[in-house]
Amino acid sequence: MAVDGVESSAVAQDFVQFALDSGVLRFGEFKTKAGRLSPYFFNSGLFDDGAKIARLAGFYADRLIESGVEFDMIFGPAYKGIPLGATVAAELARRGRNYPFAYNRKEAKAHGEGGNLVGAPLKGRVLIVDDVMSAGTAVRESIAAIEAAGATPHAVSIALDRQEKATENGVDVDHSAVQYVRNQLGLQVVAIATLDDLLNYLSGNAAADLLGAHRERVLAYRARYGAI
Repeated sequence: MAVDGVESSAVAQDFVQFALDSGVLRFGEFKTKAGRLSPYFFNSGLFDDGAKIARLAGFYADRLIESGVEFDMIFGPAYKGIPLGATVAAELARRGRNYPFAYNRKEAKAHGEGGNLVGAPLKGRVLIVDDVMSAGTAVRESIAAIEAAGATPHAVSIALDRQEKATENGVDVDHSAVQYVRNQLGLQVVAIATLDDLLNYLSGNAAADLLGAHRERVLAYRARYGAI
């Protein structure tokens, strides 16, 4: 089934199921960073063992390959982006696509090699790997670090696009963080799944009886906060 004519890919539907099975995607009432009461919550920190994060990396790799996005290296922003970027790099290498990988520290190191960048030198077209994009702050910080190193921020890969309005100075704006990064910053964004994919999942026969009530609440939330 499609939501508003939007079909979901098999990868997206499998990912939503995986996130539910892992306890990463939950339904209820949760307060977002923007102060909204959301009927669902996505906590990527609960991909918390080797099997889960390995499978998660497989979903990232599937979508990146499917998208056709081209890049020269991978960057994982601190903190959640560090294990994500590393495992995605490892999974792509397992599939014969070996890319250099780097990440940043929140605070610069004063001894040893120094600085706040670790790993391969930043160069060429850089793919930023993170979990979700709420306000785009982490992406902007990553862009600044990448450009300061003389490389080119090229694309962003995330697990879930919530497709909801961003906030600026505490005020809702019409665009989402993903739309801002695409349209204003000029980067490609590749998401494993979106809110539309979640709604498609909730419309499926297997989930209809158990999750139908959640679907109505998610639809109401999207009607209020969904990005244009």
